Amino acid sequence: MSASNVPVEVTDPVNARILAISEDKLQGFQRDPLGQIAEQADVELPVVKERLRAMLEAGTIRRIRQTLLATNLAKGALVAWQVPQDRLDAAFNYMFQNDPFSGHVVTRSTDPASAGANYKLWTTVKVPQGYSMVKHCRLLLQATGAETFRLMPAKRLFTLGVGHVRRRGTEPGSKVDTPAEATPVSIVNLNEREWRVLTALKREFRSDELQRDLWRPRAEEAGVSLDTFLNVAEDLNHRQVIGRFSTFLEHVKPHANGERVTRFNALFHWAVPEGREIETGQEVGRHHIMTHAYWREGGPEFHNVNIMGVAHGTDKEWLLAHKSAIDEHLKSKGIPIYYTNVFWGGRSEIKPSEISPFIYADWCREMGIDPETMREEEETEELVTSP
Repeated sequence: MSASNVPVEVTDPVNARILAISEDKLQGFQRDPLGQIAEQADVELPVVKERLRAMLEAGTIRRIRQTLLATNLAKGALVAWQVPQDRLDAAFNYMFQNDPFSGHVVTRSTDPASAGANYKLWTTVKVPQGYSMVKHCRLLLQATGAETFRLMPAKRLFTLGVGHVRRRGTEPGSKVDTPAEATPVSIVNLNEREWRVLTALKREFRSDELQRDLWRPRAEEAGVSLDTFLNVAEDLNHRQVIGRFSTFLEHVKPHANGERVTRFNALFHWAVPEGREIETGQEVGRHHIMTHAYWREGGPEFHNVNIMGVAHGTDKEWLLAHKSAIDEHLKSKGIPIYYTNVFWGGRSEIKPSEISPFIYADWCREMGIDPETMREEEETEELVTSP
Protein backbone atom coordinates (compact mmCIF):
# COMPACT_ATOMS: atom_id res chain seq x y z
CA MET A 1 0.00 0.00 0.00
CA SER A 2 1.42 3.40 -0.94
CA ALA A 3 1.82 6.08 1.72
CA SER A 4 -0.98 8.12 0.16
CA ASN A 5 -3.37 5.18 0.55
CA VAL A 6 -2.60 4.40 4.19
CA PRO A 7 -5.69 5.11 6.32
CA VAL A 8 -5.15 8.01 8.74
CA GLU A 9 -8.61 8.26 10.35
CA VAL A 10 -8.93 7.41 14.04
CA THR A 11 -12.09 5.47 13.17
CA ASP A 12 -10.17 3.04 10.97
CA PRO A 13 -10.27 -0.29 12.89
CA VAL A 14 -6.51 -0.90 12.78
CA ASN A 15 -5.69 2.69 13.72
CA ALA A 16 -8.21 2.54 16.58
CA ARG A 17 -6.51 -0.58 17.96
CA ILE A 18 -3.10 1.07 17.75
CA LEU A 19 -4.26 4.35 19.30
CA ALA A 20 -6.11 2.60 22.12
CA ILE A 21 -2.67 1.47 23.29
CA SER A 22 -0.39 4.25 22.06
CA GLU A 23 -2.29 7.19 23.55
CA ASP A 24 -1.71 6.39 27.22
CA LYS A 25 -1.14 2.69 27.88
CA LEU A 26 2.68 2.66 27.70
CA GLN A 27 3.47 3.94 31.17
CA GLY A 28 7.04 4.67 32.20
CA PHE A 29 10.14 4.21 30.07
CA GLN A 30 10.06 1.47 27.44
CA ARG A 31 13.19 0.18 25.72
CA ASP A 32 11.07 -0.84 22.72
CA PRO A 33 7.88 1.25 22.73
CA LEU A 34 6.87 0.51 19.13
CA GLY A 35 7.29 -3.20 19.77
CA GLN A 36 5.12 -2.88 22.86
CA ILE A 37 2.40 -1.09 20.88
CA ALA A 38 2.48 -3.85 18.27
CA GLU A 39 2.29 -6.59 20.89
CA GLN A 40 -0.50 -5.05 22.97
CA ALA A 41 -2.57 -3.92 19.97
CA ASP A 42 -2.02 -7.29 18.22
CA VAL A 43 -0.88 -5.52 15.06
CA GLU A 44 2.29 -6.38 13.14
CA LEU A 45 5.19 -4.02 13.88
CA PRO A 46 5.66 -2.88 10.24
CA VAL A 47 1.98 -1.92 10.16
CA VAL A 48 2.28 -0.03 13.45
CA LYS A 49 5.22 1.99 12.11
CA GLU A 50 3.45 2.63 8.81
CA ARG A 51 0.23 3.81 10.46
CA LEU A 52 1.94 6.00 13.05
CA ARG A 53 4.07 7.66 10.37
CA ALA A 54 1.06 8.27 8.15
CA MET A 55 -1.11 9.67 10.97
CA LEU A 56 1.73 11.91 12.13
CA GLU A 57 2.35 13.26 8.63
CA ALA A 58 -1.39 13.81 8.08
CA GLY A 59 -1.76 15.70 11.36
CA THR A 60 -4.15 13.14 12.90
CA ILE A 61 -1.43 12.60 15.50
CA ARG A 62 -0.12 15.93 16.77
CA ARG A 63 3.11 14.58 18.25
CA ILE A 64 4.81 11.39 19.40
CA ARG A 65 7.10 11.64 22.37
CA GLN A 66 8.25 10.27 25.68
CA THR A 67 6.45 12.34 28.29
CA LEU A 68 7.85 13.29 31.67
CA LEU A 69 6.28 13.71 35.08
CA ALA A 70 7.16 17.36 34.85
CA THR A 71 5.57 18.14 38.23
CA ASN A 72 8.53 16.23 39.72
CA LEU A 73 11.10 18.11 37.63
CA ALA A 74 9.94 21.71 37.75
CA LYS A 75 7.55 23.76 39.80
CA GLY A 76 4.28 24.01 37.94
CA ALA A 77 0.79 25.37 38.27
CA LEU A 78 -2.49 25.83 36.55
CA VAL A 79 -2.83 29.59 36.05
CA ALA A 80 -6.08 31.48 35.53
CA TRP A 81 -5.68 34.91 33.94
CA GLN A 82 -8.04 37.87 34.03
CA VAL A 83 -7.49 39.64 30.73
CA PRO A 84 -9.51 42.47 29.17
CA GLN A 85 -11.68 41.09 26.37
CA ASP A 86 -10.00 43.24 23.73
CA ARG A 87 -6.58 41.79 24.69
CA LEU A 88 -7.64 38.16 25.08
CA ASP A 89 -6.60 36.90 21.64
CA ALA A 90 -3.26 38.71 21.77
CA ALA A 91 -2.57 37.36 25.27
CA PHE A 92 -3.45 33.85 24.10
CA ASN A 93 -1.08 34.17 21.13
CA TYR A 94 1.75 35.49 23.30
CA MET A 95 1.48 32.62 25.80
CA PHE A 96 1.45 30.04 23.03
CA GLN A 97 4.04 31.52 20.69
CA ASN A 98 6.48 33.36 22.95
CA ASP A 99 6.61 31.49 26.25
CA PRO A 100 8.25 28.04 26.04
CA PHE A 101 7.25 27.40 29.67
CA SER A 102 3.50 27.70 29.10
CA GLY A 103 2.07 24.35 27.99
CA HIS A 104 -1.72 24.20 27.68
CA VAL A 105 -3.19 27.54 26.60
CA VAL A 106 -7.00 27.52 26.65
CA THR A 107 -9.82 30.02 26.74
CA ARG A 108 -12.62 28.94 29.07
CA SER A 109 -16.11 30.14 29.82
CA THR A 110 -18.76 29.43 32.40
CA ASP A 111 -22.01 30.91 33.64
CA PRO A 112 -21.32 34.67 33.95
CA ALA A 113 -22.74 34.60 37.48
CA SER A 114 -20.28 31.89 38.59
CA ALA A 115 -17.23 32.52 40.73
CA GLY A 116 -14.21 33.20 38.56
CA ALA A 117 -16.19 33.77 35.35
CA ASN A 118 -13.99 36.78 34.55
CA TYR A 119 -10.92 34.51 34.33
CA LYS A 120 -11.16 33.56 30.66
CA LEU A 121 -7.57 32.54 29.85
CA TRP A 122 -6.13 29.41 31.44
CA THR A 123 -2.60 28.10 31.05
CA THR A 124 -0.27 25.59 32.60
CA VAL A 125 3.16 26.91 33.54
CA LYS A 126 6.32 25.02 34.42
CA VAL A 127 9.28 27.03 35.72
CA PRO A 128 12.59 25.16 35.96
CA GLN A 129 14.24 24.42 39.28
CA GLY A 130 15.70 27.45 41.00
CA TYR A 131 13.45 30.00 39.32
CA SER A 132 10.29 31.72 40.57
CA MET A 133 6.81 30.96 39.21
CA VAL A 134 5.51 34.23 40.64
CA LYS A 135 8.21 36.28 38.90
CA HIS A 136 7.65 34.42 35.66
CA CYS A 137 3.90 35.04 35.73
CA ARG A 138 4.44 38.70 36.61
CA LEU A 139 6.61 38.95 33.51
CA LEU A 140 3.84 37.40 31.39
CA LEU A 141 1.27 39.69 32.98
CA GLN A 142 3.26 42.75 31.95
CA ALA A 143 3.88 41.41 28.44
CA THR A 144 0.24 40.56 27.74
CA GLY A 145 -1.65 43.32 29.52
CA ALA A 146 -3.39 40.85 31.81
CA GLU A 147 -4.86 42.35 34.97
CA THR A 148 -4.59 39.52 37.50
CA PHE A 149 -3.57 35.91 37.70
CA ARG A 150 -4.26 33.06 40.08
CA LEU A 151 -1.56 30.40 40.56
CA MET A 152 -2.90 26.96 41.48
CA PRO A 153 -0.06 24.47 42.03
CA ALA A 154 -1.01 20.80 42.27
CA LYS A 155 -0.82 19.35 45.78
CA ARG A 156 -1.68 15.81 44.67
CA LEU A 157 -2.13 14.13 41.30
CA PHE A 158 -4.85 11.48 40.97
CA THR A 159 -4.93 10.74 37.25
CA LEU A 160 -3.05 11.95 34.19
CA GLY A 161 -3.63 10.46 30.76
CA VAL A 162 -5.33 10.98 27.43
CA GLY A 163 -6.87 7.96 25.70
CA HIS A 164 -9.56 9.87 23.80
CA VAL A 165 -10.13 7.02 21.36
CA ARG A 166 -10.39 4.50 24.20
CA ARG A 167 -12.81 6.72 26.13
CA ARG A 168 -15.31 7.03 23.28
CA GLY A 169 -18.57 5.43 24.33
CA THR A 170 -17.61 5.25 28.00
CA GLU A 171 -20.80 4.98 30.06
CA PRO A 172 -21.43 7.68 32.71
CA GLY A 173 -20.29 6.37 36.07
CA SER A 174 -17.84 3.86 34.59
CA LYS A 175 -14.86 3.52 36.90
CA VAL A 176 -12.11 1.21 38.11
CA ASP A 177 -12.70 -1.01 41.11
CA THR A 178 -10.35 0.79 43.48
CA PRO A 179 -9.66 4.46 44.28
CA ALA A 180 -7.02 6.22 42.21
CA GLU A 181 -3.53 6.58 43.60
CA ALA A 182 -2.74 9.93 45.24
CA THR A 183 0.66 10.87 43.85
CA PRO A 184 2.54 13.54 45.80
CA VAL A 185 4.39 16.33 44.03
CA SER A 186 8.07 16.33 44.93
CA ILE A 187 10.99 17.82 43.03
CA VAL A 188 13.78 15.47 41.89
CA ASN A 189 17.22 17.01 41.45
CA LEU A 190 19.21 15.94 38.38
CA ASN A 191 22.86 16.22 37.46
CA GLU A 192 24.16 17.55 34.15
CA ARG A 193 24.36 14.15 32.43
CA GLU A 194 20.83 13.28 33.52
CA TRP A 195 19.54 16.55 32.07
CA ARG A 196 21.27 15.78 28.76
CA VAL A 197 19.66 12.33 28.61
CA LEU A 198 16.29 13.73 29.63
CA THR A 199 16.42 16.51 27.03
CA ALA A 200 17.15 14.01 24.24
CA LEU A 201 14.60 11.54 25.61
CA LYS A 202 11.66 13.93 25.56
CA ARG A 203 12.15 15.47 22.12
CA GLU A 204 9.31 14.78 19.70
CA PHE A 205 9.83 12.11 17.05
CA ARG A 206 9.71 12.95 13.38
CA SER A 207 8.00 10.38 11.17
CA ASP A 208 11.35 9.23 9.72
CA GLU A 209 12.64 8.52 13.25
CA LEU A 210 9.97 5.90 13.97
CA GLN A 211 12.24 2.87 13.75
CA ARG A 212 12.54 -0.18 16.00
CA ASP A 213 15.81 1.06 17.52
CA LEU A 214 14.40 4.39 18.70
CA TRP A 215 16.89 5.32 21.37
CA ARG A 216 20.30 4.81 19.73
CA PRO A 217 20.18 8.19 17.89
CA ARG A 218 18.98 9.86 21.09
CA ALA A 219 21.92 8.41 23.02
CA GLU A 220 24.25 9.91 20.43
CA GLU A 221 22.42 13.23 20.80
CA ALA A 222 22.97 13.11 24.56
CA GLY A 223 26.66 12.24 24.09
CA VAL A 224 26.50 8.91 25.92
CA SER A 225 26.55 5.24 24.98
CA LEU A 226 23.27 3.45 24.33
CA ASP A 227 23.68 1.35 27.47
CA THR A 228 24.30 4.46 29.56
CA PHE A 229 21.28 6.20 28.00
CA LEU A 230 18.99 3.24 28.74
CA ASN A 231 20.29 2.85 32.29
CA VAL A 232 19.90 6.55 33.07
CA ALA A 233 16.38 6.54 31.58
CA GLU A 234 15.39 3.52 33.66
CA ASP A 235 16.83 5.11 36.80
CA LEU A 236 14.84 8.28 36.11
CA ASN A 237 11.77 6.12 35.63
CA HIS A 238 12.40 4.51 39.03
CA ARG A 239 12.69 8.02 40.52
CA GLN A 240 9.23 8.84 39.10
CA VAL A 241 10.46 11.37 36.56
CA ILE A 242 9.23 9.54 33.43
CA GLY A 243 5.59 9.67 32.36
CA ARG A 244 4.51 7.60 29.35
CA PHE A 245 5.41 7.03 25.71
CA SER A 246 2.48 8.59 23.91
CA THR A 247 0.89 9.56 20.64
CA PHE A 248 -1.01 12.82 21.07
CA LEU A 249 -4.02 13.29 18.84
CA GLU A 250 -5.18 16.59 17.43
CA HIS A 251 -8.31 16.17 19.50
CA VAL A 252 -10.11 19.52 19.22
CA LYS A 253 -9.19 20.91 15.81
CA PRO A 254 -10.70 19.11 12.81
CA HIS A 255 -8.42 16.83 10.82
CA ALA A 256 -7.98 17.22 7.06
CA ASN A 257 -11.08 15.07 6.46
CA GLY A 258 -13.16 17.13 8.92
CA GLU A 259 -13.06 14.43 11.62
CA ARG A 260 -12.74 15.50 15.26
CA VAL A 261 -11.59 13.24 18.07
CA THR A 262 -13.42 15.40 20.61
CA ARG A 263 -15.48 18.60 20.48
CA PHE A 264 -15.68 19.67 24.13
CA ASN A 265 -13.30 19.75 27.04
CA ALA A 266 -14.68 20.43 30.47
CA LEU A 267 -12.78 21.58 33.57
CA PHE A 268 -14.77 20.29 36.55
CA HIS A 269 -14.52 22.08 39.90
CA TRP A 270 -15.50 20.71 43.30
CA ALA A 271 -15.26 22.27 46.76
CA VAL A 272 -15.19 19.59 49.45
CA PRO A 273 -14.43 19.70 53.19
CA GLU A 274 -10.88 20.50 54.25
CA GLY A 275 -9.14 17.26 55.14
CA ARG A 276 -11.05 15.20 52.57
CA GLU A 277 -9.23 16.40 49.46
CA ILE A 278 -7.18 13.23 48.95
CA GLU A 279 -10.14 10.93 49.47
CA THR A 280 -12.24 12.97 47.05
CA GLY A 281 -9.52 13.13 44.42
CA GLN A 282 -9.08 9.37 44.57
CA GLU A 283 -12.80 8.87 43.99
CA VAL A 284 -12.89 11.37 41.12
CA GLY A 285 -9.71 9.96 39.56
CA ARG A 286 -11.03 6.39 39.43
CA HIS A 287 -13.67 7.39 36.85
CA HIS A 288 -12.68 6.36 33.31
CA ILE A 289 -13.79 9.64 31.74
CA MET A 290 -11.26 11.74 33.67
CA THR A 291 -8.04 12.52 31.79
CA HIS A 292 -6.70 14.74 34.60
CA ALA A 293 -7.58 15.04 38.28
CA TYR A 294 -5.72 17.12 40.86
CA TRP A 295 -5.96 18.67 44.28
CA ARG A 296 -5.53 22.39 43.60
CA GLU A 297 -6.64 25.32 45.74
CA GLY A 298 -8.83 27.73 43.78
CA GLY A 299 -9.16 30.25 46.59
CA PRO A 300 -11.99 32.74 47.05
CA GLU A 301 -11.83 33.75 43.38
CA PHE A 302 -13.22 30.29 42.56
CA HIS A 303 -15.42 29.72 45.60
CA ASN A 304 -12.64 27.81 47.37
CA VAL A 305 -12.76 24.77 45.09
CA ASN A 306 -10.03 22.27 45.88
CA ILE A 307 -10.52 19.35 43.46
CA MET A 308 -10.25 19.89 39.71
CA GLY A 309 -10.36 17.54 36.75
CA VAL A 310 -10.66 17.52 32.98
CA ALA A 311 -12.83 15.37 30.72
CA HIS A 312 -13.22 15.39 26.92
CA GLY A 313 -16.02 14.30 24.65
CA THR A 314 -17.92 14.90 21.44
CA ASP A 315 -21.22 15.70 23.20
CA LYS A 316 -21.75 18.30 25.91
CA GLU A 317 -24.73 16.61 27.53
CA TRP A 318 -22.82 13.32 27.64
CA LEU A 319 -20.01 15.05 29.57
CA LEU A 320 -22.54 16.59 31.97
CA ALA A 321 -24.01 13.11 32.52
CA HIS A 322 -20.53 11.93 33.51
CA LYS A 323 -20.20 14.90 35.87
CA SER A 324 -23.56 14.07 37.48
CA ALA A 325 -22.50 10.44 37.92
CA ILE A 326 -19.30 11.53 39.67
CA ASP A 327 -21.27 13.89 41.92
CA GLU A 328 -23.62 11.08 42.90
CA HIS A 329 -20.69 8.77 43.56
CA LEU A 330 -19.09 11.32 45.89
CA LYS A 331 -22.36 11.71 47.77
CA SER A 332 -22.64 7.91 48.08
CA LYS A 333 -19.24 7.96 49.78
CA GLY A 334 -20.47 10.54 52.27
CA ILE A 335 -18.41 13.36 50.79
CA PRO A 336 -20.29 16.68 50.90
CA ILE A 337 -19.97 18.91 47.84
CA TYR A 338 -20.09 22.52 49.03
CA TYR A 339 -19.84 23.94 45.51
CA THR A 340 -19.27 22.69 41.99
CA ASN A 341 -18.93 24.22 38.55
CA VAL A 342 -17.84 23.53 34.97
CA PHE A 343 -15.54 25.70 32.84
CA TRP A 344 -15.87 24.86 29.15
CA GLY A 345 -12.86 25.04 26.86
CA GLY A 346 -12.86 27.18 23.75
CA ARG A 347 -9.79 28.05 21.74
CA SER A 348 -6.99 25.66 22.64
CA GLU A 349 -3.32 25.10 21.89
CA ILE A 350 -1.09 22.53 23.57
CA LYS A 351 2.68 22.16 23.52
CA PRO A 352 5.20 20.54 25.87
CA SER A 353 6.51 22.94 28.50
CA GLU A 354 10.26 23.40 28.62
CA ILE A 355 11.69 22.43 32.00
CA SER A 356 15.46 22.71 31.55
CA PRO A 357 17.13 25.35 33.74
CA PHE A 358 19.73 25.83 30.98
CA ILE A 359 17.05 26.65 28.42
CA TYR A 360 15.36 28.98 30.91
CA ALA A 361 18.55 30.96 31.44
CA ASP A 362 19.08 31.24 27.67
CA TRP A 363 15.46 32.41 27.20
CA CYS A 364 15.87 35.09 29.87
CA ARG A 365 18.95 36.43 28.13
CA GLU A 366 17.10 36.47 24.79
CA MET A 367 14.37 38.51 26.50
CA GLY A 368 16.98 40.97 27.81
CA ILE A 369 16.58 39.75 31.39
CA ASP A 370 19.33 38.73 33.78
CA PRO A 371 18.42 35.12 34.73
CA GLU A 372 19.61 35.74 38.27
CA THR A 373 16.80 38.25 38.80
CA MET A 374 14.27 35.46 38.14
CA ARG A 375 15.61 33.25 40.91
CA GLU A 376 13.41 32.07 43.77
CA GLU A 377 13.62 34.07 46.96
CA GLU A 378 12.60 33.45 50.53
CA GLU A 379 9.17 34.97 50.22
CA THR A 380 5.60 34.19 51.11
CA GLU A 381 3.91 32.31 48.29
CA GLU A 382 1.84 34.75 46.33
CA LEU A 383 -1.18 33.31 44.58
CA VAL A 384 -2.82 36.42 43.16
CA THR A 385 -1.14 39.49 41.80
CA SER A 386 -2.16 42.65 39.99
CA PRO A 387 -0.13 45.45 38.45
